[in-house]
Amino acid sequence: MKKINWKRLIIITIITFIVGSFFSWFTMNNMDTFKELEKPINVPGILFPIVWSILYLLMSISCYIITESNDKNKDKAIIWYGIQLVINSLWSLIFFGFGAYLLAFIWIVLLAVSVIIMMAKFYNVDKRAAYLNIPYILWILFAAYLNFGIYILNR
Repeated sequence: MKKINWKRLIIITIITFIVGSFFSWFTMNNMDTFKELEKPINVPGILFPIVWSILYLLMSISCYIITESNDKNKDKAIIWYGIQLVINSLWSLIFFGFGAYLLAFIWIVLLAVSVIIMMAKFYNVDKRAAYLNIPYILWILFAAYLNFGIYILNR
């Protein structure tokens, strides 16, 4: 069993939380607007920070696993991790900041595609890292459903 590089894991986790939630900090005051929107299903607001915290932690662990690999493909996998993380962060700005629900839906589809590509890259390096992102892609698909429903119901 390989020793855990705690410093690297903590740095990756901090970066993931900061980048992933960056625009959320600027759009938090728009949660009142979100509460007033018609939704295809009502999800308790408290669920979102809990789920995202778990997902960011799983994502961080998966990225850490990749960084610890000696596989020649790890750099491409890490680049895709960064790409999907930035796309993830920008969704909050589009949805909550601009209230552009159709664009946000298109953006979240782009996010899902980028996460699937990242997972494939991770799978080629270490299957465990890919598997840790299954809850993430499932949540993104659920969020896409919510996003599209909000767009349809609030036009």
